[in-house]
Amino acid sequence: MRAPGPRQRLTGQRPSCFGGCDFPARPDLSALSQEVLWSPCVDPAVLTLMPAPDFLSSMVSAPLTGLGAHRDGPEGRHTVHDGAINSQLVLLPGSEPSRLLAALIPLDTETLGRIEALVRFWRAWQSRPVPSDTRMTGQRRRRLRLMMQAADGHDSGASYREIATALYGHARVAADPWKTSPLRDMVVGLVKGATAMIGGGYLQLLRHRRRS
Repeated sequence: MRAPGPRQRLTGQRPSCFGGCDFPARPDLSALSQEVLWSPCVDPAVLTLMPAPDFLSSMVSAPLTGLGAHRDGPEGRHTVHDGAINSQLVLLPGSEPSRLLAALIPLDTETLGRIEALVRFWRAWQSRPVPSDTRMTGQRRRRLRLMMQAADGHDSGASYREIATALYGHARVAADPWKTSPLRDMVVGLVKGATAMIGGGYLQLLRHRRRS
């Protein structure tokens, strides 16, 4: 994916449901070389933790260890738990890792996604096997890879036919007349999809697909 842009670094503003946190990400650096933190209303996998009411549990809880450096935001302290998976956490005011905590799960359209993220985090914290993140299926991952390859070729000035040859091979492209070839429609769709993804559609990768 491309480096985070202004949509992800709402510096000096309260985060909205259309961007990231209010601390900056450097647009000149790849997202792979810097830590990008998300607002919990953008990424349902960001877990919001709060002090647990005393009446909910009488069991002693182990302290929450493995937390990285925190950054303060309007919601609270943002940090990442380093375990079998890296889970981003938001600790609401008054939350202390050494005390019993509870997860805040809003009852909305993303409830099931947040519950899945909570299960994955809890199992990682307890050193138990962690299930796969179902937001990104194998098929969706393969198509995303093709979209990014097609976008790179298009940005470099390659024709749709040249992109198809790079992705599927010369023999397959030459098997049918290009103007009526199904591969042509596939490549055009990949480039259009990638353009929409780069323009902000990538945020949908953070959420589960909903059945219409």
